[in-house]
Amino acid sequence: MATPKGFARAIIVITTVTAAVMELIDTSIVNVALSDMSGSLGVNIEDISWVITSYAIANVIIIPLTGFLAEYFGRKNYYIVSMIIFTAASYMCGQSTTLVEIIIWRFIQGVGGGALLSTSQAILFDAFEPKDRPIASGLFGMGIVLGPTLGPTLGGYIIDHASWPLIFMINIPIGIIATFLSFTFIDKKEGEGTKKKEIKIDYTGILLLMVGIGCLQYVLERGESEDWFSSSIIQVTSVLAFVGMAGFIWYELSIEKPAVNLRVLGNRNLAFTTIFTFVVGLGLFTSVFVFPVLAQRTLGFTAYETGLTLLAPTLITVLMMPIIGKVMSKGVSPIPFVVIGFLLFAAYSWMSSEVSPDVGKWDFFIPLALRAVGISMVQLPLINQAVAGLQPKDYPSGIALNNMIRQLGGAFGIALANNYIAHQYAQHRYDLVTKVTGESQMFLDRSNTIAQGFISRSGDLAGSGTKALATINNIVDRQAYYLSYLDTFRLITIFFILVIPLVAFLRVKKKSKSEVAAAMKAAADSH
Repeated sequence: MATPKGFARAIIVITTVTAAVMELIDTSIVNVALSDMSGSLGVNIEDISWVITSYAIANVIIIPLTGFLAEYFGRKNYYIVSMIIFTAASYMCGQSTTLVEIIIWRFIQGVGGGALLSTSQAILFDAFEPKDRPIASGLFGMGIVLGPTLGPTLGGYIIDHASWPLIFMINIPIGIIATFLSFTFIDKKEGEGTKKKEIKIDYTGILLLMVGIGCLQYVLERGESEDWFSSSIIQVTSVLAFVGMAGFIWYELSIEKPAVNLRVLGNRNLAFTTIFTFVVGLGLFTSVFVFPVLAQRTLGFTAYETGLTLLAPTLITVLMMPIIGKVMSKGVSPIPFVVIGFLLFAAYSWMSSEVSPDVGKWDFFIPLALRAVGISMVQLPLINQAVAGLQPKDYPSGIALNNMIRQLGGAFGIALANNYIAHQYAQHRYDLVTKVTGESQMFLDRSNTIAQGFISRSGDLAGSGTKALATINNIVDRQAYYLSYLDTFRLITIFFILVIPLVAFLRVKKKSKSEVAAAMKAAADSH
């Protein structure tokens, strides 16, 4: 298959990166719209959060199967059909009028979206000559970082200026154009779609994967709202997750042609790369989750202001990724990039844990810029290391597993953050309340000042004391949440610091330019 040139290559780059970004945006864009959606559909926040859970479960199930599905149906066919499913489901989400309806369509949207990650990456690689494929990785890595960050910004703007269905409907023109461009400009690989009769479908493995990984994702997503193991649903799904995953691992290792080739994890490089990728997913998705709630709940930012605060420094990624790709194409070792990247992300999370309550929007620029540079320096080397040392035939499994681990890392991080924030909030509130007593002169002076303010404005002498106490209670609440968010940033710092010594287990032999090109070529040709 000839490598596309000029305009055709530019269209493929725009199409594949846009498709990947669109899929990742939809993992976080609804986060800022939950209140509006719950009010519109007449349900509570806990129920409407299923629109996040259902999408995540579908995503994490389908991602490890993308290599098998692309081989079975043909990569181009699978990619285009998945894009159509994603676009059609987006329209149906926007038209939904009941909770059950939107949950079902969000799950279908996640099934379609799962292919837009790994398959986009493979098609993008094919658009470049072997020597330029690290640059393609840089472009794709840029999308991976920008997607989750763009979600809250775009979602906040839409909620401030329109209504929640638009967060789904904006996918429709993009999806239609991307589908047309994919059909027109993306060529089929030689022999693509001709092996369907030769491939035996691993129904048992797929079923075990759906049960195991689906239930695990459910536990991570819903554990906090269901009060973890005090809930019978969490208890049952935890058992199913363990049994399903154990059965999946055993079965896939025992058959000759599994749907997901877990044997590739026997490669030391891939095994340790998945650990780094897990932590990157944890840091990337958790920071996008914790920062907005800190900014909106305790610092008084609007949803749109929060998104802009996140977005501005993250645009550094647009510049960083292609540069790192160019440097990597010269055979430079990925190890220094990984170490420096993790240190920079740790510096970001530690600086975020030290912010004062009266911090301004632009005071976050430097720490968030460190986050952007750190993620940029880590993302591309890890994409490269995920396939280093694998046989060409094993690249689809290696890349799919790596993408799945990133999503699981994000789900684990958000679940951990939710639980940790709840625990730390209770502790900080208790510590603060013990100091707010009738014997405290500071408390008496503050409550009297607030009460006098109410009296001067409303003349309500009888109710001023009660209102003053309610105001102080709100202040205590806000301070307890503020401290718990700072604690969570410190926890993220620990994860990034602890994982750095594991770089010693990665292959550190410096590759020549031709070796890097050969590895990237094998990665593309294997999809």
